[in-house]
Amino acid sequence: MHKKILLTLAAIVGLFAVHAAYAPNGIAAIPPQALAQAGAPSLAPMLKRVLPSVVGVVSEGETQVDNNPLMNDPFFRYFFDLPQRAPREKTRGLGSGVIVDDKRGYIITNSHVVEGATKVTVRLADDREIVAKIVGSDPETDVAVLQIAAKDLQALPIADSDQLQVGDFVVAIGNPFGLRQTVTSGIVSALGRSGIGNKYENFIQTDASINPGNSGGALMNLNGELVGINSAIYSPSGGNVGIGFAIPTNTVQVVMKQILE
Repeated sequence: MHKKILLTLAAIVGLFAVHAAYAPNGIAAIPPQALAQAGAPSLAPMLKRVLPSVVGVVSEGETQVDNNPLMNDPFFRYFFDLPQRAPREKTRGLGSGVIVDDKRGYIITNSHVVEGATKVTVRLADDREIVAKIVGSDPETDVAVLQIAAKDLQALPIADSDQLQVGDFVVAIGNPFGLRQTVTSGIVSALGRSGIGNKYENFIQTDASINPGNSGGALMNLNGELVGINSAIYSPSGGNVGIGFAIPTNTVQVVMKQILE
């Protein structure tokens, strides 16, 4: 497969050289028909199969407006004639999820995506919105399992993440900043990463673009198989700088089994 890709890329480079030689100033775009004739590699066929398996996750909850600990003291509130319950405001968070069992409606996402949620809604690729049940959550590994009751679901096949190697091509799918089903690509930059801040750490590091909202989304190999659940990024600014982290599927499957049991 890699040999075929290299030969194809070589053909594209050759086409570009020939085309540029006859173009003004030696600069020209490769005609689409030339790319098609060269058999340019594309992820489109694989993505058409797998995109329906990646969903959007909307979590809703409440948080206390005033974080002053005195506001939680009933005596303090009584003494100063304040309402007996501290004021609260509604919160709304956006994330992603992956359908891993189409028969029982199980979806994997991150624990931090649904933490404190009183209502979780899953938005499918066909625009259906379904209220989900939080089956269970493990903050230490940042894995959560949701369940929805819906027909015509499509589960993503799961690969053995122990077979990953540094340099393998991977694709990330999720909903960064609410932009649904965004696809980015890159490679496995490192394996077994720790020191990111969570209690249990054995992350896949990738340079595939991951941003807020990608949490809980899919990291996949070029066969369209799930190899990780996107979980965190390293960024001084809060945006993507090419350092993202995913939980390996072998870890996800162990935690999911424990949650279901």
